[in-house]
Amino acid sequence: MQCAQTLTAAPGLDGADGVTVEGRAFPTNRGGLCQKGWTSGELLVTPDRLTAPLVRGADGELAAAGWDEALDLVADRLRRIRADDGADAVAVFGGGGLTNEKAYQLGKFARVALGTANVDYNGRFCMSSAAAAANRSLGIDRGLPFPLTDLTGADAVLLLGSNLAETMPPSVAHLSEVRRRGGLVVVDPRRSATADLTKDGQGLHLQPLPGTDLVVLLAIAHVLLSEHLTDDDYLAARTSGLADVRQRCTAWWPERAEQVCGVPAGTLREAARRLAAASPAQAGRGAFVLTGRGVEQSRQGTATVSAAINLALLLGLPGRVGSGYGAVTGQGNGQGGREHGQKADQLPGYRMIDDPAARAHVARVWGVPPGTLPGKGKPAVELLASLGRPGGPRALLVHGSNLVVSAPNAQPVADRLRSLDLLVVCDFVPSETALLADVVLPVTQWAEEEGTMTSLEGRVIRRRKVVDAPAGVRSELWVWAQLASRLGAAGTWDTEPSLVFDELARASRGGRADYSGLSHARLDRGEALYWPCPATGDEEPNHAGTPRLFAESFPTADGRALMVAVDHGGPADDLRPDAPLYLVTGRVLQHYQSGAQTRRVPALAGAVPGAFAELHPLLAARIGVADGEQVRLTTGRGSLAVPARVTDSIRPDTVFVPFHWAGTGSVNRLTTDATDPVSGMPEFKVCAVEVTSARVQGAGSRAATSGVPA
Repeated sequence: MQCAQTLTAAPGLDGADGVTVEGRAFPTNRGGLCQKGWTSGELLVTPDRLTAPLVRGADGELAAAGWDEALDLVADRLRRIRADDGADAVAVFGGGGLTNEKAYQLGKFARVALGTANVDYNGRFCMSSAAAAANRSLGIDRGLPFPLTDLTGADAVLLLGSNLAETMPPSVAHLSEVRRRGGLVVVDPRRSATADLTKDGQGLHLQPLPGTDLVVLLAIAHVLLSEHLTDDDYLAARTSGLADVRQRCTAWWPERAEQVCGVPAGTLREAARRLAAASPAQAGRGAFVLTGRGVEQSRQGTATVSAAINLALLLGLPGRVGSGYGAVTGQGNGQGGREHGQKADQLPGYRMIDDPAARAHVARVWGVPPGTLPGKGKPAVELLASLGRPGGPRALLVHGSNLVVSAPNAQPVADRLRSLDLLVVCDFVPSETALLADVVLPVTQWAEEEGTMTSLEGRVIRRRKVVDAPAGVRSELWVWAQLASRLGAAGTWDTEPSLVFDELARASRGGRADYSGLSHARLDRGEALYWPCPATGDEEPNHAGTPRLFAESFPTADGRALMVAVDHGGPADDLRPDAPLYLVTGRVLQHYQSGAQTRRVPALAGAVPGAFAELHPLLAARIGVADGEQVRLTTGRGSLAVPARVTDSIRPDTVFVPFHWAGTGSVNRLTTDATDPVSGMPEFKVCAVEVTSARVQGAGSRAATSGVPA
């Protein structure tokens, strides 16, 4: 979402420069911050902050080195590997927390300085299904095609797979009016803090069987179609594909859907009718359909988001002020990070790398022949699985990602990283991935650098430097310029963020994510600018940007939104006799992503020091454990022992574990790396698991059977 902060320089530990943090009266967070925001300044002075390059010596240990030594070593090994096995023997993995400038320059560095097709980033684990579905149906991928503040005026909001109350607490303020009107509809197998917002007549909580969110959407669409609650004028004028969607939804009447997803047929009908009553066609104030990772991180994530978009189109929501479809993103620059070339199939401006016109345009900006640019690379899961294998990359450069914790089926990923001839990690703390590296390069962080980020609304926001980085720390822009020079790369490699942004603007011109009318100077004047913001041709660009999309048409070939017929297939790793329960994963309020940062903040680490498993009391009784006792979770990929939290907020057939911890607390060692065939998104959110008391050993340790009541 991005919560705006006001930072003030302040002395930190051992005389190091730190910052104090205050909430800022910004539209998204209205001056509010969560615990992670209030404590973020402590990260800059964490005792184990990296302040010098580290190189692994002959003794196998990482030791401090000078910058020239480290960069010369990296460049020399990269040259040798490329000479032996070609450019694709080197891979790059980026992150959704990089500034726009760094995300852009990283994609350029991979394709120009290294010449490799093998570049992807951790956004593949985050927004790829929503992006694929939105591009296919709406012609463009912007998380929210409207300002977040528009939610305030709506009569209904359908929220699927997102626990905003814990992951983005300030955003909950935008739901207060919807709740007052009884219009918040939350779909989640847990009674999360967000689901609790529907209590006392403030909305509905639909608690489906994990992996069946698509069935819920198909059933709601069935009700809208069968009860003639759709906006027929809108559908006729602005969409295509309705006939196929109607035929597919016919099979999912609520009583049949209830047998699959577990949500009562009456509740499915009530949800459909509340959404319809809120739609403009029924004289409501407006309605929104929002998706999050809980439904997107699935092998049918793209299909599920397509069904959510279909639902919004049936109600006539996209393109109308006060209504719409959107995807809620959580990474710091989850939106901007995917627009400018970190993805395996994309060039800056959200252009596709196999489009000849896009290649020609970007190559001109980069000063290289189009034919020298590589083609599509492997998406993240496929790329990671190929590391160190015959024909796969022998070297990997990691920027802004902690793969050892965040990747699905994480143990084989760690093994692949160890098999490389060269692993280079840029980070500011010794993350679990950095500790496996051959070379670790210390880089600047948010309060120490200039740049821009893009909010989930498509608003481009300035990041300003507040304090100097510790001596010995460098910007990644400088690192890439130094390596590009050592590798004899063509083109220019600016290190000043404003100049890199100007080049990004030129490269994005005419693309779906057009930043060509933007500059640091415009943003510094305080203008609220949303992409697309094309250059006007004037000496001083003055395009106002586009806060709301689709008002008149969709950026598709025929100007219409495409409704895509989809159907339910279920999880890749479904229930079986030796794994009769579902494992779902997610976040907690105090921690963020892989936890590499938040686990270093004493207040946050003290509040939730380790992983745990939420179990329903019926399940806890069946396997003989009490609250706080250790349980063992076993999937087809490994096992994990953690304390039980016994709660009736979860289904009896489901176990929840947060994913912020490494080592023996890493639940991603248990998750499946099955992927969505369209987006490449791994199925983090659901797999089959056996749960036992950790006291019980051997064959008699079988937990509950599939007969646990739902």
